[in-house]
Amino acid sequence: MSRDGLLLVDKAPGGTSHDVVQRARKILRQKWIGHCGTLDPDATGLLVLTVGQATRLTRFLIHAPKVYAGEIRFGVATDTHDASGKVTSQAPVTELEEGAIDAAMSRFEGTFEQKVPAYSARKVRGVKLYELARRGDEVPDESKEITVAAFRRTGPLVADRIPFRLSCSSGTYARALAHDLGAALGCGAHLASLRRIAVGPFDVSAAISLEAVAERLEHDLPLAPAWLPLAEIPLPFTSCAVDAAQERRLRNGQTAVLRGVEAAAGDWIRIIDRGGTLLAVGTVAERVGSGALAVLQPRIVFPPAGL
Repeated sequence: MSRDGLLLVDKAPGGTSHDVVQRARKILRQKWIGHCGTLDPDATGLLVLTVGQATRLTRFLIHAPKVYAGEIRFGVATDTHDASGKVTSQAPVTELEEGAIDAAMSRFEGTFEQKVPAYSARKVRGVKLYELARRGDEVPDESKEITVAAFRRTGPLVADRIPFRLSCSSGTYARALAHDLGAALGCGAHLASLRRIAVGPFDVSAAISLEAVAERLEHDLPLAPAWLPLAEIPLPFTSCAVDAAQERRLRNGQTAVLRGVEAAAGDWIRIIDRGGTLLAVGTVAERVGSGALAVLQPRIVFPPAGL
């Protein structure tokens, strides 16, 4: 495998996303590794790791929409909004009906301000909210704008639990949705389990565990489809190819003029060389010649292969 690319990891329960990154650094013997969206310790599923030069692309991937599957338990609310927290209230759910649940879940679809859970890594004046909560200090109310494309029940209500599927913007707290759903139904609820099944174009079906990564590397076996080399990483903007003269200019941080670029001034663009290797990520500085030509400004230039 090359040293630069994306690794799709199927995270096990019990560890933080940072723990996964630390283990991956040891397994891959690579210092530069990041991730594209945190998972809570109890959550499982897809964690997209950027490795080597691909860490420079993290900012373009981290905001990709996410898809989750999980289970909500009604009648029990917790301080962390998930199964690991202390119970804060309990209520009977014998009168709870699936129709009422469906109607309540549909009201959480759309774009709105979501209250950030007290037990979260959100920082206020440099201090994480969960640090304040654990100390017993007052936790300020924080909120953020999120978009929920779909929040649907995927199976019947059995006892006090339902399975669900959630499609949402990056940064959405699934456990906060579960908590707020319980509050809306008047019985309380918490997130019983959660698994991330997609991040943008990446699906958990292609991911493998870190144990499997270590084993495959030990036996010199390929990691694909869990591994995507730098040149194959899909970015959320258009691509263009440049010739040798333009490549030299871009590698030196200079602008290049190109015809046929389908992007507006200010847009990001993925720039490849004649061989299809990722050369740079840049922006369209301006359109000239009645818009027929685009002036490309490199922002992130990648070293030639082998360097």
